[in-house]
Amino acid sequence: MHRLAYAEILEETPSRARERERAVVERAVTLLRAAEAEGPRSREAVEALVFLRRLWLLLIEDLASRDNDLPQALRADLISIGLWVMREADRIRLEQSADFTDLIAVMQSLAEGLR
Repeated sequence: MHRLAYAEILEETPSRARERERAVVERAVTLLRAAEAEGPRSREAVEALVFLRRLWLLLIEDLASRDNDLPQALRADLISIGLWVMREADRIRLEQSADFTDLIAVMQSLAEGLR
């Protein structure tokens, strides 16, 4: 797995960082669509839900950091969205839901917002 050194990430331009964020969110959308096509008990669903959970754990950690430069209200809104996404993913994992539609829509909207 390729990982950039922290110093390299800090040197990125804001537009390059945003492009990387968008690519990761679009990857989540791709995984969720595959999971939807194969069903909630599929290997694709497990992969999508694990990816989504890891992604939002990282995002929430960053959004909660005092070093995050986004406005406080936006950070709070994004954290709320992330918590909702993780709850919905857990509902699918726990067989309380089999519907990926809302997760896909939210993640797709986020990807479009990062364009």
